[in-house]
Amino acid sequence: MSLVIVESASKSKTIKKYLGDDFIVTFSAGHICDLPKDELGINTNNWIADYKVTNKKIVDNIRAQVKKCENIYIASDPDIEGEAIAFHIQNHIKDLLKNKKCYRIRFNEITKKVIVNAIENPSIIDVNIVEAQETRRIADRLLGYKLSPLLWSKFNNNYLSAGRVQFAALIMCINQRNK
Repeated sequence: MSLVIVESASKSKTIKKYLGDDFIVTFSAGHICDLPKDELGINTNNWIADYKVTNKKIVDNIRAQVKKCENIYIASDPDIEGEAIAFHIQNHIKDLLKNKKCYRIRFNEITKKVIVNAIENPSIIDVNIVEAQETRRIADRLLGYKLSPLLWSKFNNNYLSAGRVQFAALIMCINQRNK
């Protein structure tokens, strides 16, 4: 038996139809872990992020399915976030992988031909992409966690955030002001 782990429930249903009874297809619902919401979550002495499981039921389900299978295919989206999701999934099941094979597969469309081709040509998780995503996530958090409260105090809008896109916009404003 083989297991395919995708990000979305709707993808899992479609892919299951293509692969048949030799495959179990389940989903992660996106990221299975993230930085904590109520604290910085990054040790600034060693730059290690403290990720927490975001949905224990999803992780428990994935682990239960891994126990039933010999081959595990992590098929999160083929983007920077998907690579990080694949890494975190593999990290949360690594204790179950003894005598099993775990692969990373990528595809850009959900057709039988493309899915079968991905399974026939698996790869590994690209750690460089994972580290790039984690670096961006840490930068977002450092800036957002420290700067967002300042924005709130100046603009009295708790929905303002200084992370991700807001960070790039802020830098552009600062650069424009300094010209």
